[in-house]
Amino acid sequence: MITKSRKTKETDITILLSLNGEGKSKINTGVGFLDHMLESFSKHSLIDLDISCKGDTHIDDHHSVEDVGIVLGSLLAEAIYPVKNMERFGSANIVMDEACVSCDLDLSNRPYLVYEVSVTGKVGQFDTELVEEFFRAFVLNARISTHIVALRGKNKHHIIEAAFKSLAVALRRAMQTNERVGIPSTKDML
Repeated sequence: MITKSRKTKETDITILLSLNGEGKSKINTGVGFLDHMLESFSKHSLIDLDISCKGDTHIDDHHSVEDVGIVLGSLLAEAIYPVKNMERFGSANIVMDEACVSCDLDLSNRPYLVYEVSVTGKVGQFDTELVEEFFRAFVLNARISTHIVALRGKNKHHIIEAAFKSLAVALRRAMQTNERVGIPSTKDML
């Protein structure tokens, strides 16, 4: 289990992460919908997470959502780099009823995000535009190249949850141990 904390005028965050966990989580970000998405992410990535965030949600949820992405991403980077004996590449298409979202990623140590998920408005009290903010913060700080594309769907909750689950499963597959690959790059480093 590794841990990271980050305190600003807007948020106070502590995250504990176990890369080779069982998908167990204890999450309290102050943003209920984000908690639900991160619990799902933990379950399907098999990464154990303990996340605590106290943020300025009296203003809105933006700082909490983005800053949790920053801390979680940077903690993941600490856990996986340098990449060795891992598959490196992962992909998943996740279906939730009418929705299907694809995630393809590369544990490349070179951050890049393609986010093609068109959801607008709110899910409950949650602003859906914050989903992209979370993924951008996570991907840039985890230093992974990630493409998240909604293939179909109408229900915003289903689409967003499928996006989090597809990231989780693709990440689990990319982190799969494979001693034969050694350092999975022709450069001999990632």
